[in-house]
Amino acid sequence: MSYNLEQVESRAIREILSHYKKENFFINKANDEVELDVILIQSLIEKFFRIIFPGFFRERDFKVSDQEIYISVLCREVMLILNKQIFLALKKLPENSAPHGENNFDEKKLREKARAITHEFFERIPRVREFLETDLQAAFDGDPAAFDKTEIILSYPGFYAITVNRLAHEIFVLDVPLIPRILTEFAHSRTGIDIHPGATIGKYFFIDHGTGIVIGETTVIGEHVKIYQGVTLGAISTNGGQKLKGVKRHPTIEDNVTIYSGASILGGNTVIGKNCVIGGNTFITKSVAPQTTVSIKSQELKFKSSEIK
Repeated sequence: MSYNLEQVESRAIREILSHYKKENFFINKANDEVELDVILIQSLIEKFFRIIFPGFFRERDFKVSDQEIYISVLCREVMLILNKQIFLALKKLPENSAPHGENNFDEKKLREKARAITHEFFERIPRVREFLETDLQAAFDGDPAAFDKTEIILSYPGFYAITVNRLAHEIFVLDVPLIPRILTEFAHSRTGIDIHPGATIGKYFFIDHGTGIVIGETTVIGEHVKIYQGVTLGAISTNGGQKLKGVKRHPTIEDNVTIYSGASILGGNTVIGKNCVIGGNTFITKSVAPQTTVSIKSQELKFKSSEIK
């Protein structure tokens, strides 16, 4: 029996193409409408870092003396890209969607809104930089292993994730869908740190190590908070699905709180009071009063000799 590779490949391709014709398959979506460019949005992160930290991530072809010109050109480039992607994202909102190819929205007004949001976002960048300056200080003060602040900016995954999140959060609060999550999920893929752009985070935020951290959408974090790897600030249950949209599902962490590795703090009504210390591997679903240390009673360790006779 002969095996014709070309025929097999052709048949496989035909089957894939025919599968696109199945009805009620959302992943088959294809129309003339221009979709968001995920790769392009992700590439903006590198450009944002050059704007936020010009002395650390600038293109080496530009001299320091040309910094103002370089940043001005870069900002205009990012504005142009972001403006278009915001416009495309806004079209996804229910009030702006166009089912069955009908234009039930005012494209001119939507473009004006996208442009206004883009400008508003850029006006917030100085405030983002001020917050990041405090985060940098918190990381340096809180980590004896840090050689200097440059090391933190260039190599710390926690600081990277916080930077992306602070930028994404500003786009999120301007009611732009999709783009903030695309940005933070890219940071998640690089660092293992999952922070929803909706989370509200105060100044002097420090993530130590960071791998496995999850911070949910409605989390509120105060100032001078330090979190170690494996911490979850999550919801008690998401069985309600879309019915829970807009409901506070995640905890509030007040000022000067330290949360050690592996701790899980769950629930929208859960408040960790000021100056608390939450020990590793604890599981908390109720509020904790200020000035409290929470820990698990030391487990009994057994040592069994395996000497070879």
